[in-house]
Amino acid sequence: MSEEEKKHEGCCGGHHEDGHCCSGHDHGHDEHHECCGRGHEHGDDHECCGGHGHEGGNEGGCCGNHGHEGSCCCGHHHHTPSDGEDQVRMFVVGQLQTNCYAYISQGECLVVDPGASGVGIAKHLEDVRIKSIVATHGHGDHVGGVLSLQRVTGARFMMHEADVELASHAGEASEQGRTYDNNAPAPDQLLCEGDVIELGTARFRVIEAPGHTPGGIVLLGEGTALGLAFVGDTLFKGSCGRTDLAGGSHELMMQTLARLKELVPAHTTLLCGHGDITTMEDELAYNPWLQDGVVSDGIH
Repeated sequence: MSEEEKKHEGCCGGHHEDGHCCSGHDHGHDEHHECCGRGHEHGDDHECCGGHGHEGGNEGGCCGNHGHEGSCCCGHHHHTPSDGEDQVRMFVVGQLQTNCYAYISQGECLVVDPGASGVGIAKHLEDVRIKSIVATHGHGDHVGGVLSLQRVTGARFMMHEADVELASHAGEASEQGRTYDNNAPAPDQLLCEGDVIELGTARFRVIEAPGHTPGGIVLLGEGTALGLAFVGDTLFKGSCGRTDLAGGSHELMMQTLARLKELVPAHTTLLCGHGDITTMEDELAYNPWLQDGVVSDGIH
């Protein structure tokens, strides 16, 4: 095993409390989206996943499937999705427990925000062809694993131009003094408003979403991905991305959130960059940052 593989053998990076290396979340999905479960403690042989952990043993597997064949989100001991069935897998990676997602359609895979452990992620996706890697923004906890994942898979890396410089320093100490796996490589494609990423029968349309960083984006699903959106650190369950870091802007964040209220249908499941998965309907009803007249609290 190479030094790189040893470094990334567990795609969670081992930065979790109480022995938990994952924290996948149940969320609603229709017949096209087989998704993920809640993380549990793993035995020594199961360092990484966002599914249901099993104690010990190489045959235990680190995922579960909610009664759906192929509905695992960790990429380990699962059935390959059948034709016409799209799948989402989730990996919780790195010291900030970033949600990295793999969207799979017709055997092709889009990986969103591999913040750490690119080699480990690739190992858990060996049953599909990783076609593209997309960063929703350039912070190290969302791009630190891109370099190693790209080296293993040869996938195209895409992100918004405004965050390229930020991502190129991902392996260096952040404002909080944290360091991540590697600096991100130069992107193969720069994304901007209206661009469409295609894989299998799924499409994702790019919505520019500055505020947390200048080059933040949201990926809104179309085709067989209709009803899903990757929102990165722009929108969380009950909150939004902080704007007090370098390049952040409360004014731009409020403009972005106002646009998302118009562009993202209420029935859409929001796949967030950290924490729980939610829906646009719930956030429109309960998220204070989507209500009229909200003012900055100095962080958001």
